[in-house]
Amino acid sequence: MSTTSALLPPPAMAPDPADEALARAAHRRQRRREVATAAVMLAPSLLFLAAFTYWPILRSAGYGFFDVQLGSPDIFWVGLENYGRLWQDGLFWKSLRNTVLYMVVTVPTAIVLALLLAVALDRGLRGTALYRATFFYPVMIPSVAAGMVWVFLYAPGYGPINGLLALLGLPQLEWLSDPRWALPAIIVMSIWKYAGYFMLILLAALQLVPRDLYEAARLDGVSGFRQLVHITVPLISPTLYFVVVIGVLHSYQIFDYVFVMTQGGPADATNVLTFYIYQNAFQFQDIGTASAIANILLLVVGGLIAVVAGTLGRRVHYLGR
Repeated sequence: MSTTSALLPPPAMAPDPADEALARAAHRRQRRREVATAAVMLAPSLLFLAAFTYWPILRSAGYGFFDVQLGSPDIFWVGLENYGRLWQDGLFWKSLRNTVLYMVVTVPTAIVLALLLAVALDRGLRGTALYRATFFYPVMIPSVAAGMVWVFLYAPGYGPINGLLALLGLPQLEWLSDPRWALPAIIVMSIWKYAGYFMLILLAALQLVPRDLYEAARLDGVSGFRQLVHITVPLISPTLYFVVVIGVLHSYQIFDYVFVMTQGGPADATNVLTFYIYQNAFQFQDIGTASAIANILLLVVGGLIAVVAGTLGRRVHYLGR
């Protein structure tokens, strides 16, 4: 054997088909075990969602086409009659208008306030932990308890808010008894409740923004407002997008504040779609009409989320892309 041939690597051996088949079989068994483990882990949540979310949605979608009375076993097909009656129902349109107005004012205001608070706390102010806990504290208060607190704050005669107005020489208002001020009063309370929650989410996103970008901007003489617009907002846009979606969903689920503070009054000034669903289902005992309203609400929320995804979702900037 020559020296050159001794230095050459041995010829590669062809893979054994039996070994390849065994490897594929082992891989398939591993995949089946992973799928089975995932199914077992997800089964409780999926069963819970199926029983308390998906099945009620499907049943409500069907009941919208029937005449169904609460507690009655009789069900009668009426087709689109429930929806036609809602089309001519002035209270339905008023509750829809109140719901949209509540969302349009509450969500942007709460998010802007939360962003400003998050930026201020991100500057490393002294006592940041105390401020963070103070702003987040309203989120931890149960909704019913928060509503009762604000009923006291808005109370005429002895409420602190009217007391402050009296000290300033301003006229006192019937906050929850005046149709002009009842819905704005609930909006103010909702902003106070949700701003801290949004602030904490945005503050977590701000922690991931590279600090050298701000240093470079300051060296170039960029103002703080322009830093916020051109650096902070684009880099936390995925979180802002998430907060907007969550805010929209929360705004269309408002019920407890209206139930505790105004019962939809005065003169239906605070009647929103969720409360109108409750009225039709449990006060008027008309499950068919309540289901039709719930179906319309689901379509409105789904359409609005699609609009948000098609507009804000296209402007989201992800790091690394």
